[in-house]
Amino acid sequence: MMAGMELIDALLVAGAGVIAGVVNAMAGGGSLLTVGLLNVFVGLPGLIANGTNRVGVLVQNAASVASYRKEGISGLRRAVPIVIPVTAGSLIGSLLVSSVTDATFERVFGVLMIPLVFLSFRTPTASGRQISWHPALTAAIFFVIGVYGGAFQAGVGLLIVVALARSGLDLINANAVKVVVILVLTAIAVPVFVIRGQVDWGFAVVLSVGFALGGWVGARIAVRGGERIIRPVIIAAVLALAGRMIGLY
Repeated sequence: MMAGMELIDALLVAGAGVIAGVVNAMAGGGSLLTVGLLNVFVGLPGLIANGTNRVGVLVQNAASVASYRKEGISGLRRAVPIVIPVTAGSLIGSLLVSSVTDATFERVFGVLMIPLVFLSFRTPTASGRQISWHPALTAAIFFVIGVYGGAFQAGVGLLIVVALARSGLDLINANAVKVVVILVLTAIAVPVFVIRGQVDWGFAVVLSVGFALGGWVGARIAVRGGERIIRPVIIAAVLALAGRMIGLY
């Protein structure tokens, strides 16, 4: 019976990873679903669900960086100026969130899920004009984004793309920069969760496979307009998970 339950959990997590990968390919915010599912349905404590999810995110963004480079688009050069503040913020955010109780994390994450799920499904658009931000302002903005990404991850990709699009960068290049930045900030955060024993490696591996597959499928769905069907379903699922995490039922 236990083995059957473990198999069901593994299939559930893999499926959630596929869906999250699809959502991330279309807009971002897939971690809203996977972290909530790992906590609510699989039963992982909030902090372990958060840490476990990061491994899948790391794999997905490594694959995305490689894919962009294969297509002749590299976000590495544009990412360099913002990597330092993002890295510093990610380290601080991951240290802070990994030190709170599971109950505190679950409530805070549950509350954040509600506004973020709607923000995540809004497609950002480039401003159409180049904005020259002062280096100090740029560093401050991406430091704050890094703190959030290190702590919670979910929706951070959208925040990065919005910031880059506001600076006048087109969305293709903004997304190429985004995956580099998320790869770096996640690589900084993951060791913190590993050292503190907040990663379930079995589920992390299964989730990583789902994330990778979903990212590939999601690109095809996005091109064909299938997100109009998927987005309402995901919104309803995330809101239900948020209510459960907050303790509404």
